[in-house]
Amino acid sequence: MKKYIRPVACVAFMAAGILTSPLMAQNDGATGSSGGAFKKVGASGGQFLKIPVGARATGMAGAFNAISDDVTAIYWNPSGLSKLRTVNANVTYNRWIADFTHNFAAITAPIGENYTIALSALSFSTGDIPVTTLDRPEGNGSTYSVNDFALGLSFAGRITEQFSVGVNAKYVQNGFSNVASNGVVFDVGTAYETGIQGIRLGFSVHNLGSDQQFNGQDLNVNNSGTPGSSTNTNTNQALITNEFSLPLSFRAGIASEVLNDETNNLQVALDFETFSDTPEQFALGAEYTWSNLLIVRGGYRLGHDEFGLAGGLGLRYEGGSFGGQVDYSINPTSNLGLVNRISLAFTLK
Repeated sequence: MKKYIRPVACVAFMAAGILTSPLMAQNDGATGSSGGAFKKVGASGGQFLKIPVGARATGMAGAFNAISDDVTAIYWNPSGLSKLRTVNANVTYNRWIADFTHNFAAITAPIGENYTIALSALSFSTGDIPVTTLDRPEGNGSTYSVNDFALGLSFAGRITEQFSVGVNAKYVQNGFSNVASNGVVFDVGTAYETGIQGIRLGFSVHNLGSDQQFNGQDLNVNNSGTPGSSTNTNTNQALITNEFSLPLSFRAGIASEVLNDETNNLQVALDFETFSDTPEQFALGAEYTWSNLLIVRGGYRLGHDEFGLAGGLGLRYEGGSFGGQVDYSINPTSNLGLVNRISLAFTLK
């Protein structure tokens, strides 16, 4: 294979970085997870849907929308599933902040020559949390937990050789203690291969759907009336909670394979991401592969008050009808320690 370097792609990424600099400068100090001066904070629920999946993508700080060529495209840009022409699976374990866990599993299968379907599951769990009161701040002996999950069905296809589209339908449940909310939301993504110096573009919208509302046993209360009243009667009542929306988000990305020869491959990517409840964020990432075996990744996220620098490693195996890959990523936070992820991917050819 002849070695090539794409200078036009490099210039395009430099230009994109220059153009986004003024946007970041105008952010007025607002940052990702806290929203700076509390801008848009608390505007949506289902926050576990914003936690990224896949050690490969998070090793690049989330600059993955336009690349999206593995099973985790379900999260980043579902149109990327159209690139998978064999049976593929991915399992990701994420030790999240405060010992919470965030796990992802999915499998894809081709339908005909141009279409792919996928099934996925995403979960977030806190484990047991002690119940505290004003009288017993150390705990009253009871516990509760938060258990959120999303089950997804995805469909993606190539409309032309250069343009692809994908859709996720997700059943989402948010639950804590004995109350829960549930509903169905959708993700829509598109990707376009420009044919110019290997530059690819990606666009996606996530969590489109109706509002949710909590219901459950803990919202049922008994009102015994006013003590001493002759008209005291026990009445069962149900508390009504406010409806809330899930975090609507939009992603746009540009990526290119700027170096490729028999031994070396280098991809670079730039993403823009905005949420309904946090300010805009930008991610710049790179992935270097040596001999189609060893992979090194790095990236940086701007606009987030906790996450910035990211890194990761990967090891790939291909032989006969089976292929496998293990990926690891590390994402330091400003105040909350390290977030570690590990992903296992499998391919049946």
